[in-house]
Parts: sequence; structure tokens; C-alpha cells
Amino acid sequence: QVQLQESGPGLVKPSQTLSLNCVVSGGSITTSYYSWTWIRQPPGKGLEWMGAITFDGTTYYNTSLNSRAFISRDTSKDQFSLQLSSVTPEDTATYYCARGTTTQAMGAMWGYDTWGQGTLVTVSS
Repeated sequence: QVQLQESGPGLVKPSQTLSLNCVVSGGSITTSYYSWTWIRQPPGKGLEWMGAITFDGTTYYNTSLNSRAFISRDTSKDQFSLQLSSVTPEDTATYYCARGTTTQAMGAMWGYDTWGQGTLVTVSS
């Protein structure tokens, strides 16, 4: 059974870069045709799809993030990461990693079969 576990700093100062990591256990991030997604939920708001990396390393991003997001992976460790630059208090949210397929990699907010528990990141000085 695949499990996902996010880790992150908890608190980030404005203008800095937020870095999050998702460890995948019980499976490989290179298994066809899965994709690995970052989703966030600001307090009191809905879920926002941020971006994804597919089994073959292709990345997709939400254009509303204005090129601030970067997703990478370490296939030797079955981990993938999110970097979000120039953060503001509006980036305060619970961040989730999730597993889907190529459909979810395109921005679908349904169909994820596995989620991490989420990690709260607060942007504040």
C-alpha cells in the first residue's frame, strides 16, 4: 500500500522560498502511469491544484502561481519536492502531496487515490 508523507518548515518569512518534500513509501514514483501532485488549502478556503510531476519526469504547473513553483524528484529515494519562491502571507496553507494519474497531472481535482496527511505552512515575518 502506497503512503505519502509531507515534510516542511512550518514557518517561512515573506519573500523567501518555501521548500516541501514528499516521501513515497510502498511504491515507486517511476511506475507508469502515475503522477505526483502538490495541492494546497488556505485556511477557510478550497483546495488549489499547484502542480505535478509524472512517472517519466514531466512537470505541469498551475499558471496562477506565476512561475513561482518548481517541482523536482529524486527517483533513487522515491521522493518529490516543491519549491515555491517569493512567498507572501497568501501562501499560508496546508500543503498536501497526492498520487493520481496523467489526468490529475493536468490539473484535475478528483481521482486521487492516495494523499499525504498534509503539512501546515505559515508565511509570516
